[in-house]
Amino acid sequence: MPVQILTDITVIECATFVTGPYATALLADLGARVIKIESPPAGDPYRYFAPDPYFSFNFAHLNRNKESIVLDLKSPEGRKICLDLARKADVFVENFRPGTADRLGLGYEAMHALNARLIYCSISAFGQSGPYVEKPGFDTLGQAISGLLSLLSDSDEPKVMGMAVSDYVTGLSAGYGILGALMARAKSGKGCRVETSLLQATLSFIGETAAGYLRTGNVPNRMTRVRNAHAFAFVCKDGLPLAIHCSVPEKFWLALLKAAERTDLVADGRFKTRDRRRQNFEALERMLVPTFRTRTRDEWLKRLEANDVPVAPLYNIAEAMADPQVRHLGLTEELEHAKAGKLTFIGGPVKYDNLNKKISTPPPLLGEQTVAILSKIGYGQEAIDEFAAKGITRIVKD
Repeated sequence: MPVQILTDITVIECATFVTGPYATALLADLGARVIKIESPPAGDPYRYFAPDPYFSFNFAHLNRNKESIVLDLKSPEGRKICLDLARKADVFVENFRPGTADRLGLGYEAMHALNARLIYCSISAFGQSGPYVEKPGFDTLGQAISGLLSLLSDSDEPKVMGMAVSDYVTGLSAGYGILGALMARAKSGKGCRVETSLLQATLSFIGETAAGYLRTGNVPNRMTRVRNAHAFAFVCKDGLPLAIHCSVPEKFWLALLKAAERTDLVADGRFKTRDRRRQNFEALERMLVPTFRTRTRDEWLKRLEANDVPVAPLYNIAEAMADPQVRHLGLTEELEHAKAGKLTFIGGPVKYDNLNKKISTPPPLLGEQTVAILSKIGYGQEAIDEFAAKGITRIVKD
């Protein structure tokens, strides 16, 4: 449920796929009005990322609480409408390739001249300038070039991830940047440009690891933090996995040995100190693997939790959705779409007390609010029909 914090803020989104739409989805969760501009004839390609008669679940998750208008920004009429919207907006978000917005007449300088209070957010793959500025970019490339993928996969057998980590981190960073710019505007009365990229945001996200390299010169890999954190993943007797994270306090390491009935390892010189355990982590892990094959996951969870060992079942998404703690926290919400029917989503990442909330709205059909948006900024039905006939916009009919 969106909270009523940014209710006086209007956001114009000219963005596709994940980074820009996630940034604006976070603002919509805070109550902002988000107008999503989509290109004819098909709109945001993410609508069709997975087969569905109305919109993919990928698109639906990122575009709740938004309005959709179809505009051909390459046409003078479509460009003028976009500028009309931006003239009264608070935030403009684009994730075109660098230079595209300027070529369309929708770059920062043009927008700033039109509306000096506008926060203009540009999201790119590798930055707005430099040797990679012409490269196309998607999430996997952001993970790869930033070094993140080397921390999630083994270099001798590399695998891409099943989650768009760089995309979401970049969208989160853009939303954070926009909120900072809005706070600055509240003091100065002036808007500014906010920039981020897959490369910058993902590098910042793994800044702790980068700091270690810059300090020591040692290049980390997937196992570096695993060893340091004394973190394990084991498969139990019933074939179900669990995860353990002992971290720094010695009490958790000793509790693990007690729960596993492996206190014999206390006297083993290879594991006597935290540093020695880090140096001999693979040997330690190999010794514990058969131990965890002796009981089911539920048995191990009860035994480990009774000894205050930091442990959790290693769930797939279906198991996570069914977990009693997830249900207790009410982390999902159900929406009803007039055509697509009942939709269930994970809610926003933050909960607020003592703030007014409103019911979430379902993701829009392509151009669903075109007529309402154009009418509100002064276009009559005859002009709207003419735009639709020329393919500049699209009208959704009941």
